Amino acid sequence: MERGSDKHGPRLDSQQKHETEGMMRGGGTTHAEEWKEPESMPAAGEESMRSYPPGHEPGVPEGMTGHSVDVRADLAKWLSDTHWPKSKDDLVRQAEEADAPDRVTDMVRSLPERIYTNMSDVGEALGLGVERRRW
Repeated sequence: MERGSDKHGPRLDSQQKHETEGMMRGGGTTHAEEWKEPESMPAAGEESMRSYPPGHEPGVPEGMTGHSVDVRADLAKWLSDTHWPKSKDDLVRQAEEADAPDRVTDMVRSLPERIYTNMSDVGEALGLGVERRRW
């Protein structure tokens, strides 16, 4: 006598068997479709197969150093609510109102007197470099 259900046909029995196979074997995934299974992480030293569009690769942008990227990111954190353009005095006031760390406030105070249109202008004025885009 064949085991199965009399409420549905052999095709649905087979599908349900496939769906529960991981649970029955233990340690396997319980996803019915293989495409839903999570991808494994690459091992240490193994390159990722991910490709990035030109100019969007991970790492430090051309024209900047890792330190300058970190400093500019820290400045941006404290000046992120800025509505550009802003004067040096406006930026100093914003850093003070945000209770930015002294190192950030000191950097903003060291800026030359002029109008800044974005964080890139601020970074360039501080000598942090500006990323160059490749087109």
